[in-house]
Amino acid sequence: MENSAPLHRGGRTIVVIGSSTGGPRTLETIFSGFPLADAAIVIVQHMPHYINNALCRHLARTCLMDVKIAEDGERVEHGTIYVAPSDVHLSLEGNRAIHLFCDEKVQYVRPSIDVAMTSLERSGDDRFVGVVLTGMGSDGAEGIRHIKSIGGITIAQALQTCAIHAMPRAAFETGRVDRMLAPEGIRERLIRIAGIL
Repeated sequence: MENSAPLHRGGRTIVVIGSSTGGPRTLETIFSGFPLADAAIVIVQHMPHYINNALCRHLARTCLMDVKIAEDGERVEHGTIYVAPSDVHLSLEGNRAIHLFCDEKVQYVRPSIDVAMTSLERSGDDRFVGVVLTGMGSDGAEGIRHIKSIGGITIAQALQTCAIHAMPRAAFETGRVDRMLAPEGIRERLIRIAGIL
């Protein structure tokens, strides 16, 4: 059952969003008018290198969050969106620090949504949200299963709003998705869960 009660003092909200084909446009919709939220948001978008900086610029223009390409070893901070760079996996160590590493592809992709999501560790203070957006394949399904198993909130993009619905469908078929929402609904849900800084 989804829990959207206010976050306990001392904890933090960590959101991991995974997307592939059609993802940049969907992400722009989600973050259009997005406030400075009391959350750290990690985006794992399957994309070539040359799109990394452009995606960050587009998102930064649409929202009040800081937007940057994730760097190895940096600590995640609320009010910031971290975009996983191409061709390396991203994990979160102790739910606090970004680790970038080059390893075998997972679900035929690198970075993998599953790798980022399954790196989260159960914590009594932290709150987790996993979101799977449009894309081919099934990357993110195992991640959604994991986030739900550690008490997180799980969301998948409504299939009729996807450019390609294979990824959110695979997530839904795990039986561990709390809500299927259009991009605008995902935006409102994330704001409600995280709150404003």
